[in-house]
Amino acid sequence: MSHRPKKLLNIPSNCRTCSVRNEALCAPLSDGEIAVVEHFKSGNCTLPAGAGLYSQDEVCSDLYTLLDGWVSLYQILEDGRRQILDFALPGAFLGFQPNLDAPASHSAYCLTDIAVCVFPRENLFDLFRAHPELALRMAWITARDGAMAREHLTNVGRRSARERVAHLLLEPFYRVRRKADARQENSINLPLTQEHIADALGLTTVHVNRTLRGLRQADLLDISGRTLTVRDPAMLAEIAGFDVEAARERASA
Repeated sequence: MSHRPKKLLNIPSNCRTCSVRNEALCAPLSDGEIAVVEHFKSGNCTLPAGAGLYSQDEVCSDLYTLLDGWVSLYQILEDGRRQILDFALPGAFLGFQPNLDAPASHSAYCLTDIAVCVFPRENLFDLFRAHPELALRMAWITARDGAMAREHLTNVGRRSARERVAHLLLEPFYRVRRKADARQENSINLPLTQEHIADALGLTTVHVNRTLRGLRQADLLDISGRTLTVRDPAMLAEIAGFDVEAARERASA
Protein backbone atom coordinates (compact mmCIF):
# COMPACT_ATOMS: atom_id res chain seq x y z
CA MET A 1 0.00 0.00 0.00
CA SER A 2 1.16 3.51 -0.75
CA HIS A 3 1.61 5.83 2.21
CA ARG A 4 1.85 9.18 0.44
CA PRO A 5 -1.45 11.03 0.81
CA LYS A 6 -1.45 14.68 -0.21
CA LYS A 7 -3.42 16.04 2.73
CA LEU A 8 -3.11 15.87 6.50
CA LEU A 9 -5.39 13.04 7.61
CA ASN A 10 -7.19 12.51 10.87
CA ILE A 11 -5.25 9.62 12.43
CA PRO A 12 -5.69 9.10 16.19
CA SER A 13 -2.72 8.43 18.45
CA ASN A 14 -4.76 5.70 20.18
CA CYS A 15 -8.27 4.23 20.15
CA ARG A 16 -9.47 6.44 23.00
CA THR A 17 -8.91 9.60 20.94
CA CYS A 18 -10.37 8.25 17.68
CA SER A 19 -12.74 10.83 16.19
CA VAL A 20 -15.01 8.17 14.60
CA ARG A 21 -15.11 5.93 17.65
CA ASN A 22 -18.76 6.68 18.45
CA GLU A 23 -19.84 5.99 14.87
CA ALA A 24 -17.76 2.90 14.19
CA LEU A 25 -17.75 -0.75 15.25
CA CYS A 26 -16.13 0.12 18.58
CA ALA A 27 -18.95 2.46 19.70
CA PRO A 28 -20.23 0.20 22.57
CA LEU A 29 -16.85 0.01 24.34
CA SER A 30 -15.84 2.07 27.37
CA ASP A 31 -12.49 3.83 27.64
CA GLY A 32 -11.09 0.89 29.55
CA GLU A 33 -12.41 -1.71 27.12
CA ILE A 34 -11.41 0.05 23.95
CA ALA A 35 -7.74 -0.24 24.84
CA VAL A 36 -8.14 -4.00 24.34
CA VAL A 37 -9.04 -3.40 20.69
CA GLU A 38 -5.50 -2.23 20.03
CA HIS A 39 -4.35 -5.79 20.72
CA PHE A 40 -6.47 -7.09 17.83
CA LYS A 41 -5.73 -4.42 15.22
CA SER A 42 -2.53 -4.35 13.20
CA GLY A 43 -2.29 -0.56 12.99
CA ASN A 44 -3.38 2.38 10.88
CA CYS A 45 -2.71 2.91 7.19
CA THR A 46 -3.02 5.79 4.73
CA LEU A 47 -3.72 5.65 1.01
CA PRO A 48 -3.80 8.43 -1.60
CA ALA A 49 -6.75 9.34 -3.76
CA GLY A 50 -7.00 6.98 -6.71
CA ALA A 51 -5.62 3.94 -4.88
CA GLY A 52 -7.49 0.70 -4.35
CA LEU A 53 -8.14 -0.52 -0.82
CA TYR A 54 -9.18 -4.01 -1.94
CA SER A 55 -10.36 -5.60 -5.17
CA GLN A 56 -13.32 -7.63 -6.39
CA ASP A 57 -12.64 -11.37 -6.73
CA GLU A 58 -9.61 -11.23 -4.41
CA VAL A 59 -9.59 -12.64 -0.87
CA CYS A 60 -9.13 -9.81 1.64
CA SER A 61 -6.68 -10.52 4.44
CA ASP A 62 -7.76 -7.40 6.34
CA LEU A 63 -10.87 -5.50 7.39
CA TYR A 64 -10.96 -1.74 7.84
CA THR A 65 -12.57 1.07 9.78
CA LEU A 66 -12.50 4.23 7.67
CA LEU A 67 -11.00 7.01 9.81
CA ASP A 68 -10.86 9.81 7.26
CA GLY A 69 -11.75 10.36 3.61
CA TRP A 70 -14.27 8.96 1.12
CA VAL A 71 -14.28 5.49 -0.48
CA SER A 72 -16.33 4.24 -3.43
CA LEU A 73 -17.60 0.65 -3.26
CA TYR A 74 -18.35 -0.79 -6.69
CA GLN A 75 -18.72 -3.88 -8.85
CA ILE A 76 -17.45 -4.37 -12.39
CA LEU A 77 -19.80 -6.18 -14.77
CA GLU A 78 -18.65 -8.77 -17.28
CA ASP A 79 -18.57 -6.20 -20.08
CA GLY A 80 -16.51 -3.72 -18.04
CA ARG A 81 -19.31 -1.41 -16.94
CA ARG A 82 -19.17 -0.14 -13.35
CA GLN A 83 -21.96 -0.10 -10.79
CA ILE A 84 -21.21 2.01 -7.73
CA LEU A 85 -22.88 0.44 -4.71
CA ASP A 86 -22.16 3.01 -2.02
CA PHE A 87 -19.95 5.90 -0.98
CA ALA A 88 -18.33 5.08 2.37
CA LEU A 89 -17.64 7.89 4.85
CA PRO A 90 -15.63 7.98 8.09
CA GLY A 91 -16.84 5.39 10.59
CA ALA A 92 -17.68 2.80 7.91
CA PHE A 93 -16.48 -0.80 8.46
CA LEU A 94 -15.16 -2.07 5.14
CA GLY A 95 -14.45 -5.54 3.79
CA PHE A 96 -16.89 -7.48 5.98
CA GLN A 97 -19.04 -10.05 4.16
CA PRO A 98 -20.92 -13.28 5.01
CA ASN A 99 -17.99 -15.53 4.08
CA LEU A 100 -14.72 -13.86 4.99
CA ASP A 101 -12.77 -16.67 3.29
CA ALA A 102 -14.43 -16.00 -0.07
CA PRO A 103 -13.21 -13.46 -2.63
CA ALA A 104 -14.54 -9.94 -2.21
CA SER A 105 -17.85 -9.30 -3.98
CA HIS A 106 -16.84 -5.72 -4.79
CA SER A 107 -13.89 -3.33 -4.94
CA ALA A 108 -13.08 -0.33 -2.76
CA TYR A 109 -11.53 2.75 -4.41
CA CYS A 110 -10.19 5.86 -2.66
CA LEU A 111 -12.08 8.94 -3.85
CA THR A 112 -9.85 11.08 -1.61
CA ASP A 113 -6.77 10.50 0.49
CA ILE A 114 -7.89 8.15 3.24
CA ALA A 115 -6.82 6.76 6.60
CA VAL A 116 -8.00 3.38 7.85
CA CYS A 117 -7.71 1.31 11.00
CA VAL A 118 -6.66 -2.22 9.96
CA PHE A 119 -7.96 -5.45 11.52
CA PRO A 120 -6.47 -8.77 10.33
CA ARG A 121 -9.38 -10.90 9.23
CA GLU A 122 -8.41 -13.84 11.44
CA ASN A 123 -8.62 -11.65 14.57
CA LEU A 124 -12.21 -10.52 14.06
CA PHE A 125 -14.04 -13.41 15.70
CA ASP A 126 -11.58 -13.49 18.60
CA LEU A 127 -12.50 -9.83 19.09
CA PHE A 128 -16.20 -10.70 18.98
CA ARG A 129 -15.71 -13.47 21.55
CA ALA A 130 -13.84 -11.08 23.84
CA HIS A 131 -16.52 -8.40 23.39
CA PRO A 132 -19.90 -9.87 22.33
CA GLU A 133 -21.36 -6.36 22.28
CA LEU A 134 -19.24 -5.72 19.18
CA ALA A 135 -20.94 -8.63 17.42
CA LEU A 136 -24.30 -7.00 18.21
CA ARG A 137 -22.95 -3.69 16.88
CA MET A 138 -21.84 -5.50 13.70
CA ALA A 139 -25.37 -6.91 13.33
CA TRP A 140 -26.79 -3.38 13.68
CA ILE A 141 -24.33 -1.99 11.11
CA THR A 142 -25.23 -4.80 8.70
CA ALA A 143 -28.96 -4.12 9.18
CA ARG A 144 -28.47 -0.36 8.65
CA ASP A 145 -26.43 -0.94 5.50
CA GLY A 146 -29.07 -3.35 4.24
CA ALA A 147 -31.79 -0.75 4.77
CA MET A 148 -29.73 1.84 2.89
CA ALA A 149 -29.12 -0.65 0.07
CA ARG A 150 -32.87 -1.27 -0.25
CA GLU A 151 -33.49 2.48 -0.34
CA HIS A 152 -30.84 2.84 -3.05
CA LEU A 153 -32.46 0.02 -5.05
CA THR A 154 -35.82 1.79 -4.86
CA ASN A 155 -34.15 5.03 -5.85
CA VAL A 156 -32.52 3.53 -8.93
CA GLY A 157 -35.42 1.32 -9.92
CA ARG A 158 -38.47 3.52 -9.47
CA ARG A 159 -37.59 7.22 -9.17
CA SER A 160 -37.10 9.70 -11.98
CA ALA A 161 -33.64 11.01 -12.80
CA ARG A 162 -34.38 14.24 -10.92
CA GLU A 163 -35.53 12.31 -7.86
CA ARG A 164 -32.56 9.92 -8.05
CA VAL A 165 -29.93 12.64 -8.21
CA ALA A 166 -31.56 14.64 -5.41
CA HIS A 167 -31.80 11.54 -3.20
CA LEU A 168 -28.21 10.48 -3.85
CA LEU A 169 -26.83 13.90 -2.92
CA LEU A 170 -28.95 14.34 0.20
CA GLU A 171 -27.64 11.18 1.90
CA PRO A 172 -23.99 12.34 2.19
CA PHE A 173 -25.21 15.91 2.75
CA TYR A 174 -26.92 14.93 6.00
CA ARG A 175 -24.21 12.45 7.00
CA VAL A 176 -21.43 15.00 6.60
CA ARG A 177 -23.29 18.11 7.73
CA ARG A 178 -23.65 16.76 11.27
CA LYS A 179 -19.94 17.46 11.72
CA ALA A 180 -19.71 20.49 9.46
CA ASP A 181 -18.80 24.00 10.50
CA ALA A 182 -22.01 25.78 11.49
CA ARG A 183 -21.02 28.70 9.26
CA GLN A 184 -21.19 26.38 6.26
CA GLU A 185 -24.14 24.27 7.33
CA ASN A 186 -25.63 24.10 3.84
CA SER A 187 -22.35 23.16 2.13
CA ILE A 188 -20.20 20.04 2.26
CA ASN A 189 -17.09 18.82 0.51
CA LEU A 190 -18.22 16.45 -2.27
CA PRO A 191 -15.44 14.54 -4.06
CA LEU A 192 -17.81 13.05 -6.64
CA THR A 193 -17.72 13.59 -10.38
CA GLN A 194 -20.75 13.41 -12.64
CA GLU A 195 -19.42 10.03 -13.77
CA HIS A 196 -19.54 8.76 -10.16
CA ILE A 197 -23.14 9.94 -9.83
CA ALA A 198 -24.05 8.35 -13.16
CA ASP A 199 -22.48 5.00 -12.24
CA ALA A 200 -24.30 4.99 -8.89
CA LEU A 201 -27.69 5.76 -10.45
CA GLY A 202 -27.64 3.88 -13.76
CA LEU A 203 -27.73 7.11 -15.77
CA THR A 204 -25.50 8.58 -18.46
CA THR A 205 -23.22 11.48 -17.59
CA VAL A 206 -25.15 13.61 -20.11
CA HIS A 207 -28.39 12.90 -18.23
CA VAL A 208 -26.73 13.66 -14.88
CA ASN A 209 -25.36 16.94 -16.25
CA ARG A 210 -28.78 17.96 -17.54
CA THR A 211 -30.45 17.01 -14.24
CA LEU A 212 -27.94 18.92 -12.12
CA ARG A 213 -28.37 21.94 -14.35
CA GLY A 214 -32.14 21.82 -13.83
CA LEU A 215 -31.75 21.57 -10.03
CA ARG A 216 -29.32 24.47 -10.10
CA GLN A 217 -31.64 26.60 -12.23
CA ALA A 218 -34.45 25.86 -9.76
CA ASP A 219 -32.14 27.25 -7.06
CA LEU A 220 -32.26 23.99 -5.12
CA LEU A 221 -28.56 23.14 -5.12
CA ASP A 222 -25.22 23.98 -6.66
CA ILE A 223 -22.04 21.99 -7.19
CA SER A 224 -18.96 24.12 -7.67
CA GLY A 225 -15.61 22.38 -7.78
CA ARG A 226 -15.70 19.89 -4.91
CA THR A 227 -18.38 21.71 -2.92
CA LEU A 228 -22.08 20.82 -2.78
CA THR A 229 -24.39 23.57 -1.56
CA VAL A 230 -28.00 22.63 -0.88
CA ARG A 231 -29.97 25.88 -1.05
CA ASP A 232 -33.36 24.44 -0.10
CA PRO A 233 -32.94 21.15 1.80
CA ALA A 234 -36.65 20.79 2.61
CA MET A 235 -37.79 21.21 -0.99
CA LEU A 236 -35.05 18.94 -2.30
CA ALA A 237 -36.04 16.26 0.22
CA GLU A 238 -39.68 16.56 -0.87
CA ILE A 239 -38.68 16.14 -4.52
CA ALA A 240 -36.53 13.10 -3.72
CA GLY A 241 -38.95 11.41 -1.31
CA PHE A 242 -36.06 11.55 1.15
CA ASP A 243 -36.67 10.77 4.85
CA VAL A 244 -34.61 13.45 6.62
CA GLU A 245 -35.24 12.13 10.13
CA ALA A 246 -34.12 8.62 9.16
CA ALA A 247 -30.97 10.08 7.61
CA ARG A 248 -30.23 12.03 10.79
CA GLU A 249 -30.67 8.87 12.86
CA ARG A 250 -28.25 6.97 10.62
CA ALA A 251 -25.73 9.78 10.88
CA SER A 252 -25.90 10.00 14.67
CA ALA A 253 -26.03 6.30 15.54
